[in-house]
Amino acid sequence: MHLEFRHLRTIRAIHDCGGLARAAERLNITQSALSHQVKNLEEQIGMELFVRRSKPMTLSAAGQRLLRLANEVLPQVEAVEMDFDGLKTGRTGRLHIAIECHACFEWLFPVLEQFRRAWPDVDVDIRPGLQFQALPALQKEEVDLVVSSDPADLAGVEFAPLFDYEPVFLASAAHPLAAKDFVVAEDFAGQTLITYPVERPRLDIFSQLLTPAGVEPAAIRQVELTAVILLLVASNRGVAVLPDWVVREVRYNSDYVTRPLTERGVTRRLYAAIRQTDAAKPFMSHVLRLMRTEPLKLQRG
Repeated sequence: MHLEFRHLRTIRAIHDCGGLARAAERLNITQSALSHQVKNLEEQIGMELFVRRSKPMTLSAAGQRLLRLANEVLPQVEAVEMDFDGLKTGRTGRLHIAIECHACFEWLFPVLEQFRRAWPDVDVDIRPGLQFQALPALQKEEVDLVVSSDPADLAGVEFAPLFDYEPVFLASAAHPLAAKDFVVAEDFAGQTLITYPVERPRLDIFSQLLTPAGVEPAAIRQVELTAVILLLVASNRGVAVLPDWVVREVRYNSDYVTRPLTERGVTRRLYAAIRQTDAAKPFMSHVLRLMRTEPLKLQRG
């Protein structure tokens, strides 16, 4: 016996409509073609599927068995068809994000909340990219977007610019460096530097200032939470360098001072790394647009 999805749809339609005429109309075929299809299926099975003298038409025992199968299988098939249609039209998909920026969660969560409302059928997840190799994972399609400040030349990957930010020196108002208009690499030589638990090349203070100058802080204290970093700095337990969107809330707090790194300051740029094949997806374009605009609101306070 060769059973097809159309056979199951036929059985369900005739049962629901109570006759061939209305079922043929629902299935968008002629009544003659529908009758022929039923006859061929009955010949394959070797049993009648309907009690034809009844009105409305009722299913035989064999027909009832096929109806149960139709009710089990067809909803799953139709759900998959809807999923494929959504993928094709860009309404559904997957957006798994890896972050190579420890402080980015603060502006990313509001972005994703807006995105969720606009694209409820897109599966969104966040993976801290500091715990694994995020960019190779992007190439392997294990994640779909990587937030990074370090663009690289990778096959099949493009780095979309998001926004510029300034790494800012943060200290207690009682700290000796508070009297300076700006800080330079040598100012860190005798300091306890409080950082996120991130390898040095991914910390702006090292990559942009200390490592090129060959300067080593007196001590490094790694802290997971931004709130704890702020607490320790306010208690004069050390100094920190944080992105401008993080320090906006304490910039005018009398417990802290913020200063630029070097007289001219340091400017960095964040990127969204995505696969080139995903660049045209409507939901990807939308999340990139949100990532470019929402963080600026935080920077401006």
